[in-house]
Amino acid sequence: MNLPNKLTLMRVLLIPFFVFFLLAPAFTENGKYFATVIFIIASLTDLLDGKIARKYNLVTNFGKFMDPLADKLLVCSALICLVDMNKLASWIVIIIIAREFIISGFRLIAAEHQIVIAASYWGKFKTTFQMLMIIVLILDFNNPFFQTVGVILTYISLALTVISLLDYLYKNMDVVKEQN
Repeated sequence: MNLPNKLTLMRVLLIPFFVFFLLAPAFTENGKYFATVIFIIASLTDLLDGKIARKYNLVTNFGKFMDPLADKLLVCSALICLVDMNKLASWIVIIIIAREFIISGFRLIAAEHQIVIAASYWGKFKTTFQMLMIIVLILDFNNPFFQTVGVILTYISLALTVISLLDYLYKNMDVVKEQN
């Protein structure tokens, strides 16, 4: 297993620790800081694995499949925790997770035809803004400016979620047409 794939797996393995520190009652006051550090480290592995894979020609089908899945697991875990913490509306999380299921379905259909659908730029922007939103919402310093930034990032993330979904659907409609 190459380094980019190990980084992807590390991201998945960090998720339970992130959730534990974010939600464990014994860590509620300082836990958010531990959780934020873990989330940032996990998010940085997303940036690193792709750069390393492309720079050293270590791109694999495993990486193309697992990297977006690891992102989905990390982000969706954080979003569900934020709903539990009353920091994010459930309808927003439902839209974001529904988009992830739809894209995963497209990727599975494409994989049956030996087509790998890599992440698009819209999808990468979406992930970046979602990760920034999550960090800001977790830290929540009870500062009006900081809270406004959180709301703005939430709606930018939501918009990018919808835009990236429409982009995937438009660019990959031929994958579905072949099934009819």
